[in-house]
Amino acid sequence: QVKLLESGGGSVQSGGALRISCEASGDTDQVRCMGWFRQRSGMEREGVATIGRDGRTSYADSVKGRFTISQDNAKNTLVLQMNNLTPEDTAMYYCASPPPGSWCYWAPSGYTIWGQGTQVTVSS
Repeated sequence: QVKLLESGGGSVQSGGALRISCEASGDTDQVRCMGWFRQRSGMEREGVATIGRDGRTSYADSVKGRFTISQDNAKNTLVLQMNNLTPEDTAMYYCASPPPGSWCYWAPSGYTIWGQGTQVTVSS
């Protein structure tokens, strides 16, 4: 069983940067993909960025050029570097993984393992 634990959220002013991390523990050998998702107030959960174990990445159009997803397979750690943040990035950010052995999907419904989330707040 895989468990995910996020850290690093917080508050920042518009234009600032934050780095959030996710540590995976347990049976991680079959994890082929990890992703970051977010849920803004009153909105559905949406994809932010995904990365396969082969290093292939995908980004939401709204974050391209500002956010960078990376992973350290040896440490089972996923990182999201967020630059040039805007108030529209304010959300609860979740780390997630699809079923073991599965490669990346974009839809949150394809992910079965979730962390508890970390709040990111950007003020204007």
